[in-house]
Amino acid sequence: MRVREGSPLVLVTSPSVDGHMSRVQTRWPVWTPCGRPGRYGVATGQAAHVWGERVGDMAQVIAMFNNKGGVSKTTTVFNLSWMLAQRGKTVIMVDADPQCNLTGMVLDLTQVDALDRFYSDHPNQNLRDALDPAFQSRPRPLAPVECVPVTGRDGLFLIPGHVGLAEDEVSLGVAQQLSESIQALKNLPGSFSHLFQITAEKYDADYVILDLSPGLGSINQNLVSISDFFMVPASPDVFSVMAMDSLARVLPKWIRWAERAAELDALVNADYVFPKPKLKFMGTIVQRYRLKNGAPTIAFQEYFDALDEAVTKTLVPALKSSNLMLEDSVYEGVGEEPPYRLASIPDFNTLIANSQQSRKPIFMLTQQDVGRGGAVWENTEVNIQKFHSTFEGLASRVEHLTGQIA
Repeated sequence: MRVREGSPLVLVTSPSVDGHMSRVQTRWPVWTPCGRPGRYGVATGQAAHVWGERVGDMAQVIAMFNNKGGVSKTTTVFNLSWMLAQRGKTVIMVDADPQCNLTGMVLDLTQVDALDRFYSDHPNQNLRDALDPAFQSRPRPLAPVECVPVTGRDGLFLIPGHVGLAEDEVSLGVAQQLSESIQALKNLPGSFSHLFQITAEKYDADYVILDLSPGLGSINQNLVSISDFFMVPASPDVFSVMAMDSLARVLPKWIRWAERAAELDALVNADYVFPKPKLKFMGTIVQRYRLKNGAPTIAFQEYFDALDEAVTKTLVPALKSSNLMLEDSVYEGVGEEPPYRLASIPDFNTLIANSQQSRKPIFMLTQQDVGRGGAVWENTEVNIQKFHSTFEGLASRVEHLTGQIA
């Protein structure tokens, strides 16, 4: 149940296990002892860990982030978001990657000038133009984005990307240095968060899911820092293992920056307030590997093991030291196996091309979509159903970790 703005609220505070009190902010969700918005309820063993259902109008923002590319971030955002919407959630996808691949999975961009024509025909209906009043100091406030409804799935929407978004990296980077220049640029750091909030309120959204570009620039720094949760897609290869070491160093720095930014007078008094960080790690999604007899090949399994070790021995300790982890019992309650892995998704092979052509998730493809018959279609259909089960399990874990349990 959500309590709309202006409704009477009964607010209760109680001490947490570490002695800190839960806290309440005007117009924002009730904050629970573990530092998450709302009330969550996951029973583990003898104790019920109360940390779930949202109170208030704020959708939960989830960032799909890895500074390594080629790990199927966009495909995962699209398939996961569709599944969450299929399970009754209202989801807004945000294409924050200037490559605009997520936008291309929703819109028909087969013509060379299709994206330019979309920008021309639908002004302000993309992420960069929606932020224009803040970045260009226009004499008008930010307004909710008119999202693109995703064909074939009620409750699923897209804020399209813009190839020029990368041009705003410099301005945002200067603002985020928190130097003397911050006064003139004070509305930039909080603009993304404000835009997502007012757009989510317009659509009564449960989730805002961000598809981020690979890299460690100022836009990613901002978007990760303002998110409620993040998950890390990865592949079983040496570069993903190295990326875990990089994330273990970078993410704590980003959060320390966000904590300082949220207390800076210029940003506290800005038109678009930069929020206090409340980011929590959900887990990894390992994908893009081949199977043999239903299991990863030996070569891939070796990297699976190395990746799990990098997560548990390097990434997680660094995140715990910066308070970016949920309680251990929460992860145990959703049955992540091995620890901190949300899902294992083998290579889609040719189905990814069929998915892009039909602008459907992998698990919704039909025989007509893939153009196969006989025994070939029978095998393909089995694989499609396996992907359906995988993404259904992933969506269920997301709901539990975020407390939005049906």
